[in-house]
Amino acid sequence: MMAKMGAVATLGRAAQSLTEVLVPNRTEGQALNHEAHRAALAQLEAEFALERRGRFDRFVDGLNRLPRPLLALGTLGMFVYAMAEPLPFAARMQGLELVPDPLWWLLGAIVGFYFGARELHYVRAGRVARAVLPEPNSSAWHVEDGNAAERNAALDEWRAGDG
Repeated sequence: MMAKMGAVATLGRAAQSLTEVLVPNRTEGQALNHEAHRAALAQLEAEFALERRGRFDRFVDGLNRLPRPLLALGTLGMFVYAMAEPLPFAARMQGLELVPDPLWWLLGAIVGFYFGARELHYVRAGRVARAVLPEPNSSAWHVEDGNAAERNAALDEWRAGDG
């Protein structure tokens, strides 16, 4: 009798294994989905975690966020000022014409280096997302490999994501 029970249990396990090949186990699938969800949340938590910083660091970060909005709002303000007070605006614009060219070059260099340094900082920190290249088109109109003589090394390097 015990041998028959063992055979039936073995046959049951074999049938269960066979059905799990054809139909996935929902409990295991839910556990795997749960683990994947937890891993994604842990990654986001690590990415967006705020470090504790002092008052001075927060103050400097606030100052670093001011130039772009001030430039944009200041430009809009100049348009409003030009419409509201055209004569004083014209007098100030004539005053700007008297500024020597080297001073304008210096201002351009300072502004360019400021925004360039910030961009470089974000690129080095890895916070700038790289562009996702589209999948190559495969049709009769596009030749996948082509001749080696017709290959463009710079284009190949760009497609590989190095440039």
